[in-house]
Amino acid sequence: MKKVLLGLSGGVDSAVAAYLLLKQGYEVTGCFMRNWDALANNDYLGNPTLGGSQCPQEKDWDDACKVAEILGIKILRMDYIKEYWDNVFSYLIKEYEIGRTPNPDIFCNKYIKFGPFLDFAKNNGFDCIAMGHYAKRIDKDGITYLAKSFDKNKDQTYFLSQISQEQASSCLFPLGDIDKSEVRKIAHDLNLVSVMDKKDSTGVCFIGERNFRQFLQNYIPAKEGNIVDIDTNRVIGKHCGSMYYTIGQRKGLGIGGIPGEEAKGWFVADKDVKKNIVYVASGSESKYLLSNSCIVDTLNFISYKPKDGSHLFAKFRYRQEDNGVELHYIENNKIKLIFDKPIKAVTPGQAAVLYDENGICLGGGLILEANHGN
Repeated sequence: MKKVLLGLSGGVDSAVAAYLLLKQGYEVTGCFMRNWDALANNDYLGNPTLGGSQCPQEKDWDDACKVAEILGIKILRMDYIKEYWDNVFSYLIKEYEIGRTPNPDIFCNKYIKFGPFLDFAKNNGFDCIAMGHYAKRIDKDGITYLAKSFDKNKDQTYFLSQISQEQASSCLFPLGDIDKSEVRKIAHDLNLVSVMDKKDSTGVCFIGERNFRQFLQNYIPAKEGNIVDIDTNRVIGKHCGSMYYTIGQRKGLGIGGIPGEEAKGWFVADKDVKKNIVYVASGSESKYLLSNSCIVDTLNFISYKPKDGSHLFAKFRYRQEDNGVELHYIENNKIKLIFDKPIKAVTPGQAAVLYDENGICLGGGLILEANHGN
């Protein structure tokens, strides 16, 4: 009987994943990961949980323990607070400081769940780890492929795009062939009261819901600057710090009262962090929001490296539709992706995740720059 260490988060997905593994004959041990300490990490501004009677992470721990008790499995608790700060959160802050928009969930997977967590499992007699991700593992001819899950709306391969072949081959994904409604039904059938109707976690990976602009002010000082119309170069408003805004953003700009522009709305089109300027464009279909290609670095391929000139499909945001692209390798371990059609709000710092025609997640990288021409 194979021994599996499952990331048991206190949510419904990992709880049902544990049950499905038990049904398949695995010996399952749950492990709750605590990766954030609000008080130690100066998490005050923008934190709606400070006045609560119980820290949300402790509530999740209690819920995970109740699930483990009902399923009859052991549960461990591991702290990776330092590792999370050093390898995930510090990276997030550095990216925002230079004007990029990072995706911490991707590096949380790479450096925590598939890092020290996997190492602990290997060093303590477990055959593999398991996660409650919506993703599908396919093994063929000694190679592990990561494929989109049955539930395309919940598919989370985007967040797994930076893991290695070794990491992928060490993990089971029990939810790969069912959808979210079935997960909820199983939880109800098992009477997993603590999680069966619990809302899905949102916000920053392992940190949770925050007023994000206020949250960042704990770590990056606010600095007022100009909001500039990229088309006319006129100053049309003030912002509280260019690093707090992301390409394509509409809400929270505080621009109003400009005749003829109210209906179209204003969208962040570019940023100059050194000059502390946020450039905005009028209307969601502005040419300044559209790109025809992008440069991608920090490359990682999970199962195989696609050939130069390959036609693939890419996502530049989670849950975005597949976009047809042509891949070309360029110097210094970078690729250029030429889009089949212009794409809106391709954002430096975000992940470009590549798929083949069969829905296999090949991996990807980070967007270095978006280009308005080929």
